[in-house]
Amino acid sequence: MANEIKTIGVLTSGGDAPGMNAAIRAVVRKAIQNGARVKGIKKGYQGLLNEEIIDMEARSVSDIIQRGGTILGTARCSEFKTEEGQAKGAEICRKHGIDGIVVIGGDGSYRGAQALARHGINTIGLPGTIDLDIACTDYTIGFDTAVNTAMEAIDKVRDTSSSHERCSIIEVMGRNAGYIALWCGIANGAEDVLIPEKYDYNEQQIINNIISNRKKGKTHHLIINAEGIGHSTSMARRIEAATGVETRATILGYMQRGGSPSCKDRVFASIMGSYAADILCEGKSNRVVGYRDGKFVDYDIEEALQMQKDIPEYDFQVCKLLAR
Repeated sequence: MANEIKTIGVLTSGGDAPGMNAAIRAVVRKAIQNGARVKGIKKGYQGLLNEEIIDMEARSVSDIIQRGGTILGTARCSEFKTEEGQAKGAEICRKHGIDGIVVIGGDGSYRGAQALARHGINTIGLPGTIDLDIACTDYTIGFDTAVNTAMEAIDKVRDTSSSHERCSIIEVMGRNAGYIALWCGIANGAEDVLIPEKYDYNEQQIINNIISNRKKGKTHHLIINAEGIGHSTSMARRIEAATGVETRATILGYMQRGGSPSCKDRVFASIMGSYAADILCEGKSNRVVGYRDGKFVDYDIEEALQMQKDIPEYDFQVCKLLAR
């Protein structure tokens, strides 16, 4: 272990995601094994600025791997977006003897981590978001649980939609990314999938699909609508008026963020947390942990933030083909 890394802080920032607790647990226990002390920072960057900082031991993270959410809490902090707030955060780290921090969150959290690194605090980012929208990694903590939660809920809505011969528009989360919608579109056999990356806002085409499918004898029509498009309720009213088919909108909302994490989210988050503690103790800083091509890797935060990510065209075409 690099001599200068004696105390590691860990925080969760932005939206919560299933598996964050598994990552916290791994960071704490691996850091302790590496000879470092660990401090938990509550409520993200806001908690850092408020000095809501606690000592953590191996027992502090007992019985949390199966729990959703984050035991440290999370919040969004506009003050930390300013140079003054960032400098204050770094000074508070030094005041509490924190040499390095593991930040678990999304792109916005990475920018905060990058700022701390500029102010001399060794920082490692972990991809914690259900949206799967971080370009440097094929996996983000929480996506697997969230997409399975959405899939199971959509199956239930589909049952009642068939019983009543309805059209159902189901809105899933994902912010400005369509990964949850795409995966559910394939997994749930949706007739239409609307995602920000591909949707051309041709509502008439959806109406034509519904009418065509009714003529073929289909008793329901399932539309998965991504959060980045939204307006599901007003869309349902327009479709019902145009088709004469009873249409209902269901917004799954925050249920997708909660719940006990899946096996994949527990295992991958644990490995990523351990990896972060290891490279931080080696003296690395301004890095982001990712999973690419079957391997756990790390990138410079600046490089990671400049990467672009898009929906794979083949996956999208498969989704459309199988809906026929």
